[in-house]
Amino acid sequence: MSSTRRQILARTGALGAGIAFTGALSDLFAGTAAAQETGHGGYGPLVPDPDGLLDLPEGFRYRVLSREGDPLRSGEGPVPSNHDGMAALPGRQGRVHLVRNHENRPTARHPVPTIEGLTYDPAGKGGCTALTLDARGRVLSERVAVAGTAVNCAGGPTPWHTWLTCEETEDRAGTNGYTKDHGFIFEVDPADPRRTGAVPLAAMGRFQHEAVAVDPHLGVVYETEDAFLEPFGLFYRFLPKKPLGGIGSLRAGGRLQAMRVPGVPDLSSILETGAVFDGVEWADVPDPLAAGTPTRLQDYGPRGITHAQKLEGCYWGGRCVYFVSSFARSADGSAADHFGQVWRYDPARRRLTLVVVFGPDTDVQLPGESPDNICLAAGGGLMVCEDGNGAQHVFGVTRHGEVYPMARGRQNIGTPAEPEWGEFAGVTFSPDGRTMYVNCYTPGTTFAVTGPWRR
Repeated sequence: MSSTRRQILARTGALGAGIAFTGALSDLFAGTAAAQETGHGGYGPLVPDPDGLLDLPEGFRYRVLSREGDPLRSGEGPVPSNHDGMAALPGRQGRVHLVRNHENRPTARHPVPTIEGLTYDPAGKGGCTALTLDARGRVLSERVAVAGTAVNCAGGPTPWHTWLTCEETEDRAGTNGYTKDHGFIFEVDPADPRRTGAVPLAAMGRFQHEAVAVDPHLGVVYETEDAFLEPFGLFYRFLPKKPLGGIGSLRAGGRLQAMRVPGVPDLSSILETGAVFDGVEWADVPDPLAAGTPTRLQDYGPRGITHAQKLEGCYWGGRCVYFVSSFARSADGSAADHFGQVWRYDPARRRLTLVVVFGPDTDVQLPGESPDNICLAAGGGLMVCEDGNGAQHVFGVTRHGEVYPMARGRQNIGTPAEPEWGEFAGVTFSPDGRTMYVNCYTPGTTFAVTGPWRR
């Protein structure tokens, strides 16, 4: 991510004032298993790790599943750099398929190895790798799942247990040495990557993708666009010709549309939690491939379209889709400043609601800026990956708004005099809820954390 909570606070003079939120945090769990929350206030203080990798509460333990630069178990090359978005998908006989993004740019130290049949553009350094774990959590295999893509940041799982990996770039062929256009979504089957190959889902649009969420009832796919500078991104939906058709069905095409909230050209202008907008409209994207003009700049008619800065996280809960604007700054061109919004869209009612707003207040412990790294926790509540300067944490947040530390990174990538720690990313839970998986972005490290989650 390009900016951090602490950096923003320092620039605005609010460092020490901290981050808090307004709104009903319990709204984020509507219709999900997290409504059965049993934990209260966390699991106690973090215990320093004698091995200097990951501090956890007493009773919890970790295993390192994979580290950047080590050999892939497939023998295809070294484990790639920049571990980012991730999902844990169920396999046969209790196995878990862990699919992991690598947000690699042309300068990546360890690119995703190019593999015949799994490579889109040989000049692309990003992609995904997949680990298969047995029922006891032991790594059975680790291999390339898709290669030759670029800046694979986030994505989302499908109801048929594949992963949609998103390129957070819109570089064209000829830029940065690329031989093909980038800015697409690719489907990845971690159980058998060759079933999906390296085929861009072109009808789903070419832009700076961040995350997706699939409506498990209708098959509509919602997509966020992470545009940091003006003109800001849009919130999209994709209406597939073959909804919920399983592996490969999204290749059949469909219609890409952008959200229009009548009378609201910029979502950052809305800062009152509980604000409701009925009659949300969807406008067809004139050119989803953005052959001449980026999708967010295309002509949507005299009524325009609705923009927002830093649209990132996206997930489905109950009968609604939730999406996040990580922050907005008027200095960048936004209508107002905030440190994070969470919006809920109800398709049946065509209703958009602002459920949570983060902003400077009094609680220095609350993870506030960039609340895109959201994962529903096993025992209820959320897990949030921190992205900032100084110490890096995974925080838990209960349905009642209590914040507690779950993990702290200990791998110093700076110097003894000026230490730095890599951010966390890709937090996710195993299908049975017994294991939390999380990445350290750099040095790329994938952890499996077990312990008394349902205490």
